[in-house]
Amino acid sequence: VQLQASGGGLVQSGGSLRLSCAASQRSFSRYIMGWFHQAPGKEREFVALIRWSGSITYYADSVKGRFTISRDNAKNTVYLQMNSLKPEDTAVYYCAATVEVTTIPDAYDYWGQGTQVTVSS
Repeated sequence: VQLQASGGGLVQSGGSLRLSCAASQRSFSRYIMGWFHQAPGKEREFVALIRWSGSITYYADSVKGRFTISRDNAKNTVYLQMNSLKPEDTAVYYCAATVEVTTIPDAYDYWGQGTQVTVSS
């Protein structure tokens, strides 16, 4: 599976961005897709995940109520809608794929290249 993340950019505090992650493989629908972020000098952290059916989603406490993860299996694409952005959301955002429901980065088998999100105060 090859993953291509896009949609990052510079936004003011309180603004919104939508990230996209396009997958190359037709069997994309059987994977659990996750979003992670990594700020400079920090470890990669879990943000959100969605199960292949879209029936299960899970979020980090820091983004609950602000971010929404969704997927379009017909387009092999997963999205992360980010609202009410804060300066502390500034990081490189990565999408990843795994076959198990987990928030642990090491358990994800495939990773996209990352897209920078910068939130100014």
